[in-house]
Amino acid sequence: MVSPTLPDIEFKTRWQRVQERVRAKGLDLLIAQSNEADFANVRYLSEYWPIFETAGVVMPAKGEPALIIGPESQTYAEDRSRIKKIYKVVAYRESAEPEYPGVHVDTFASIFAEMLKGEAPKKIGLAGWQIFPLPVYEEIRAAAPNAAIIKSDDCIVEERIVKSPAEMAMLKEAFRISEVALDKALAEIKPGMTELQLVGIIQNEMYANGAEYEGHPTYVLAGKHSNHAIGRPGYQKLEKGKLVQLNIGARYGGYSSSIGCPVCLGRMDAEMRRVVQAGLDLHFKTREWMKAGVVAKEIVRKFFEYAEKIGVRQYALYGPCHGLGMMEVEQPWMELHSNYRLQENMTFQVDTFLYTPDFGLRWETGVAVKKDGVEPFSDKIRGPIEL
Repeated sequence: MVSPTLPDIEFKTRWQRVQERVRAKGLDLLIAQSNEADFANVRYLSEYWPIFETAGVVMPAKGEPALIIGPESQTYAEDRSRIKKIYKVVAYRESAEPEYPGVHVDTFASIFAEMLKGEAPKKIGLAGWQIFPLPVYEEIRAAAPNAAIIKSDDCIVEERIVKSPAEMAMLKEAFRISEVALDKALAEIKPGMTELQLVGIIQNEMYANGAEYEGHPTYVLAGKHSNHAIGRPGYQKLEKGKLVQLNIGARYGGYSSSIGCPVCLGRMDAEMRRVVQAGLDLHFKTREWMKAGVVAKEIVRKFFEYAEKIGVRQYALYGPCHGLGMMEVEQPWMELHSNYRLQENMTFQVDTFLYTPDFGLRWETGVAVKKDGVEPFSDKIRGPIEL
């Protein structure tokens, strides 16, 4: 089997479309920011994925984009980046703040002068606003003291929402790997094992089958830990009669996946089974309501109404879906005030999380929106699991 890859034309198309948004917004240039954990903006435009340092892409209204890296990453960036123009800036260095005496570096003043042919920028857009480092922001401000600096995440986010055929192929491969790892987890799980021991088995299977990384930290949350909406596995032991929440997400080629299911080691008691089944019913109902043209908030309204009808509304923390792509959680969210319409080839995680004081559960998988419904990336969610 030939593993899918992203062709050069995919990146050139992205540059053109983002550049059109830069011009439409009246910007002289856009600066997109990423770090190792929140890598998507820079990787979307360049395929470069920073480690230790941060990274940026400068997209001018006219001309070629440039990649900005810290002082240590030049050979790595040259090998990996689809953008060939690369600048080194000290503000992108790692958090230990080495000074690099004697190393040639660029500045935003010199970058702006070269990319704008000597003209000072009047409007600068920033993408990655939530993670923009203060040292980088301060250097931009010092280099362009009279420029307006504008939050401009939309220039990239709105391009990432609808997926291309090449992106769909990457997501499908990520889910394939996650399915293999889930099968291994269900075969190996047993009482007395710690959460982290099972994480090790899952990670081994993901990497052995082609994952480049985890799409998110692997969830093995046992007993009461299963009611954590966001949590990390630890040394808690798996026990008979208790739920274990699994969320397994491989990342492949920069695209992330996740399959979530609660597992009981033994028989569920009556209340646990009721809530687990209610979550499963909500999950499949959500998929039924999704199709191109539907207003997102209408799906959320139906979700909460149905949760009320089946007696679990008090256990629902948030709405039924969030965007999926390079990040396992990305825009758009699906909430009660979400007025956008679903479009074909938007991708979502159908994320059905319920929590009680004693346990919680999450049924989750990815789907692509189609004209008359959704196409799931995995068929592993079928029914309650008792082992």
